[in-house]
Amino acid sequence: MTAKAIILLSGGLDSATALAVARARGFACFALSMDYGQRAAVELEAARRVAVSQGVAEHKILRLGLDEIGGSALTDERIEVPETPTTGIPRTYVPARNTVFLALALGWAEVVRARDIFIGVNALDYSGYPDCRPEFIQAFQNLANLATKAGVEGEAFRIQTPLIALTKAEIINRGTDLGVDYSLTVSCYQADQEGRACGRCDSCRFRAKGFQEAGIPDPTLYRRHP
Repeated sequence: MTAKAIILLSGGLDSATALAVARARGFACFALSMDYGQRAAVELEAARRVAVSQGVAEHKILRLGLDEIGGSALTDERIEVPETPTTGIPRTYVPARNTVFLALALGWAEVVRARDIFIGVNALDYSGYPDCRPEFIQAFQNLANLATKAGVEGEAFRIQTPLIALTKAEIINRGTDLGVDYSLTVSCYQADQEGRACGRCDSCRFRAKGFQEAGIPDPTLYRRHP
């Protein structure tokens, strides 16, 4: 039987690449996206496009009310998305987001008998979020194997982070080699309803820099600013 994996798929560049890596490793991929009240809800349309283009076994979109909690520029429109580099953990950090996402992926993994969960976190070209660090991933993997029926019965879960030690340029080169169509993805924290990127937020800056350093044309659609 083909091994199954859950892939957290946001619709952005990194998660699309993580999905491609999982497919290249021979997994039957079950993509999981979250409608969590994010500012750039258009990324869910991107997730649908990516899931179709990469031929996943199944794609679920779960509705979460993280916007009801707020506390982030991505879930509360009263908080502005920074458009210049900042120090420390930025306002775009969503409290406990990856903890919640991984917990839901873990639940689905038990149901479909998948033992691998892929998440496209990166600890190099990223905004400094605490839930993208290797220490967090290891801690969650330990929790997964303590908190589940499968785990206590000896069927260990693995949290796979194939991009965690790569630069954005290396991620783009890897995905390009695997046939990822990055024109389908949306990475911008405040993309408009047509999926056009602002070109100014952290995510846009890292993405543009990655394509430039990879020597690959950037397919991102940017909106015009006055």
